[in-house]
Amino acid sequence: MKLDTDMKETAPTEVLARFVAELRFEDLPGEVVNQACRVILDSVGCAIAAWREDPEKARIAEKLIAEFGAAGPATVIGGGRTDAALAALANGILVNAADSDDTHKRALIHVGSTVVPPALAVAEAEKLSGREVIAAVVAGYEVAVRVGMAVMPTHYQYWHSTATNGTFGAAAAAARALGQSAHKVRLALGFAGTQAAGLNTFFETGDHTKSLHPGKAGFNGVLAARLAALGATSPPNILEHPKGYLAAYSTEPKIEKLTEGLGQRWEILENGFKYYPSILASHSPIGATLELVNNWDIEPAKIRSITNNTYNTVKSHFSSKDVSSTMAARLSVPYCIAAAAVDREITQCQFQPERFQDPLVQQVLERTEVIADAELDLLYPEKFPARVVIEMENGETHEATIMYPKGDPQNPLTNAQLEDKFRNNASALLSPTEANAMVTEIAKLSDNADVSQLLKLLENRQPCEGTAPENAHL
Repeated sequence: MKLDTDMKETAPTEVLARFVAELRFEDLPGEVVNQACRVILDSVGCAIAAWREDPEKARIAEKLIAEFGAAGPATVIGGGRTDAALAALANGILVNAADSDDTHKRALIHVGSTVVPPALAVAEAEKLSGREVIAAVVAGYEVAVRVGMAVMPTHYQYWHSTATNGTFGAAAAAARALGQSAHKVRLALGFAGTQAAGLNTFFETGDHTKSLHPGKAGFNGVLAARLAALGATSPPNILEHPKGYLAAYSTEPKIEKLTEGLGQRWEILENGFKYYPSILASHSPIGATLELVNNWDIEPAKIRSITNNTYNTVKSHFSSKDVSSTMAARLSVPYCIAAAAVDREITQCQFQPERFQDPLVQQVLERTEVIADAELDLLYPEKFPARVVIEMENGETHEATIMYPKGDPQNPLTNAQLEDKFRNNASALLSPTEANAMVTEIAKLSDNADVSQLLKLLENRQPCEGTAPENAHL
């Protein structure tokens, strides 16, 4: 899909709106279709896993939706049915709950948690085909990521990119699923911009606001598209207006990023899938730590210090050692390093209280530091560099450096690895046979005439007994 010459001279909000409205499944390269299916599979799997890995948050999401008392055609994964906007809210919370959802590194957005829930909810309500779902997901990705890249990196000082920029992606996905005109999509984007919110305050506490953010983005996206459908008006230039989104949410906005390569360079292909269930900033240091402790058979009790030399954002955002909750542990790079050093693996098990309260893990955590490295900072966000140095009590030092963590587009998960991750996540609610059937169905989603049939399997499920498979980090 190529932009017309006249579109290149049009205001960016209008260009994005026309792109969303005019995007057709037939416009999408095969690799983009495949990636969209991978995104949907991964997001659904992460939502299912929440019922085992963060059941408190899953129950809160379920009870929250029940409080509204709204019946409807859209499925809450693991729960009942409700209105599409509320299903997007609940499922966005669920996808993000266990912090294993995908990330676009340049926009620093968990895009799947904001785009897939509204796309599926509206598609289910409207009984859309798999092809329409795929087009909606792609439209949402392309918009969310470009808005994110336009306001980063200064945006991240205060704002949770998934919440704020993800709202635009959610609106684009919902509007595309509803088949709206360019005018209506532009209205929806205007409503998205005026609703975009979500602060980064949770980084120190690991509280529930983190997972509320993508859910609320999805809800706001459906709301925005519905307001547009009803003829409500919004700013026509919400992104580029002097008092609009870019000016308000970034001290160094890059307006060209909004439309750069649109329809030619597909940002969904730059999406990364998590290999470990923790903040993406921890993945390179986890990999480096595991390399060292396994190659050198390091005894954690004899570690004098561990330093993680890395880019500045890790030090400023993810270096807290207060790991009094599961989410706080997932957000703490020092904790992830310490747990990897002691247990020689990082799975969902490392984020349970019995592990982050373990005396030896706590001892190594106290000896672990994050150091901002100016040279490594220049490599970010193209690379996620981490140079880990472990010093032993006898004076020996061991060092390993990783630039691209497992799951990064430059170090991608194979289809088989992503499917294994889904099966492990899906075991929280589904039998192996059911999980395999869903893998097959999502892989051939473009042949599905009515996506609502796919989601019936996920309605009103009870958590399966037992624990996740041993390779739960895959």
